[in-house]
Amino acid sequence: MHLKERVYSVLIVSAAENLNTALSLLLPEVKYSPVHVMTNISAAKRAFAEQAYDYVIINSPLPDDPGIRFAIDSCDFSGTIVLLMVRAEFQADINEKVTEHGVFTLSKPTSKPALMNALSWMSSARERLRKTEKKALSMEEKMEEIRIVNKAKWLLISENNMEEPQAHRYIEKQAMDRCTSRRKIAEEILKTYS
Repeated sequence: MHLKERVYSVLIVSAAENLNTALSLLLPEVKYSPVHVMTNISAAKRAFAEQAYDYVIINSPLPDDPGIRFAIDSCDFSGTIVLLMVRAEFQADINEKVTEHGVFTLSKPTSKPALMNALSWMSSARERLRKTEKKALSMEEKMEEIRIVNKAKWLLISENNMEEPQAHRYIEKQAMDRCTSRRKIAEEILKTYS
């Protein structure tokens, strides 16, 4: 999917009505959907538990919590990019605490161009995470295939008195001869002997 066609889900956690309105105008529905606005951390935690979000934007502090711990915890969920907006006088200290967890910080007061830049950075980070997630999934699938093939080899060894190299060659040859995957051959072997 092309980046211009990508749609990101957003959770805004902010008690400031003016900022919520400004952010809503910067997040057109064609690119950002759904956009949920929560006015405190408790409500944000409930929303986050119900749905995964691509972006979490936190305007700190909130009435019930500064939001720093929630920002860090939100980054632990794969695929979530977090922007923590903090007062300029605290930005350096907070940035030092949260950067190692993957949280972006933006000092406030801020401007529209700064917010647009932050959204652009978040898109870049989200797409990089998306590629990493695909690679991880591919590796998991490959490891699962290896486990299944190994089980099939051990069945061939125990049931047909084959040596390990012979069982391995048998699965490889069957896959090549039948133009199919080693996994499919291994699954057939597992069905046959179970």
